[in-house]
Amino acid sequence: MAASEPSEAGMLLEVRDLKKHFPIRRGLFRKTVGCVRAVDGVTLDVRRGETLGLVGESGCGKTTVGRCLLRLIEPTEGEIFYHENGTKVDIRGLSPRALKAFRPRVQMIFQDPNSSLNPRMTVGDIVGEPLLVNRVAKGGQLSDRVGALLESVGLRRSDMRRYPHAFSGGQRQRIGIARALALEPQLIVADEPVSALDVSVQAQILNLLSELRERLGFSCIFIAHDLSVVEHISDRVAVMYLGRIGEISDADTLYSTPRHPYTEALLSAVPIPDPRTQRHRQRIRLEGDVPDASAPPPGCPFHPRCRYAEPICRERVPELRQVTQYTRAACHLSEKLNLKGL
Repeated sequence: MAASEPSEAGMLLEVRDLKKHFPIRRGLFRKTVGCVRAVDGVTLDVRRGETLGLVGESGCGKTTVGRCLLRLIEPTEGEIFYHENGTKVDIRGLSPRALKAFRPRVQMIFQDPNSSLNPRMTVGDIVGEPLLVNRVAKGGQLSDRVGALLESVGLRRSDMRRYPHAFSGGQRQRIGIARALALEPQLIVADEPVSALDVSVQAQILNLLSELRERLGFSCIFIAHDLSVVEHISDRVAVMYLGRIGEISDADTLYSTPRHPYTEALLSAVPIPDPRTQRHRQRIRLEGDVPDASAPPPGCPFHPRCRYAEPICRERVPELRQVTQYTRAACHLSEKLNLKGL
């Protein structure tokens, strides 16, 4: 077994050929004339206790993948298996009642803390709602649990009586994290949890997530478009482009020796704090726009913007395959190219 693939005992989530196509309807009778391939065949694994970074440009399908994994939206095709006590739970096959019982194991931190918190509910009600709905705690026990959760994310017990508008953006995101942790999940999907925050506050939230993961032992899928943010929190990183995984590897290997031209282009845009180093770097500027997801190009989806493209790239869709001990990449030229990392 390749080193980049988790063993059956160490695997928590297994995703195979996940697809989500949104229909395009037009005319008086709303006839389906096509579809947007938001996610078009994603395959990845999440190990117990690790953070998997999922990165790519806006519109590449990162958030859609996260919502499909939790069945907040229904996938079009593919398999999603959750590993628990030596058995596989088919998340797509769960009935509504079974899905409700399963939800405490997998929770989500949403991107915008302003829209994800109900402004008419107190912080105590927001964080305590999952405990009430799942009949975990009530009364005085509920207040104690909520107070402990708020303290674990750097807030005070007295904040339970306040409303979301009374908090800053970073504090609201802490409330969202406390709500996600309420049911002690095994997996948290963090959908760009710091993109709406100031840079100084971003560091606080990233450090908090790392500390909580170390203490509580949950796994995390960290969705972001900023590679410099993902580098500091992720054990492995998956790079998405136009609904597909272009490359997946451990963080150190991906940042030092990328195997996909798109990854190389993203890394060239990561700012380096040393101006002497920054001055001598070659920024790779991708020509053209991201292709239309409703009419993707033939062959490799990245070939219209790739400076290394060859005829085979225009004809055949590359498979996500093992190219080194630690890296899987969907590129026909992975072994031939000598790409630059950080």
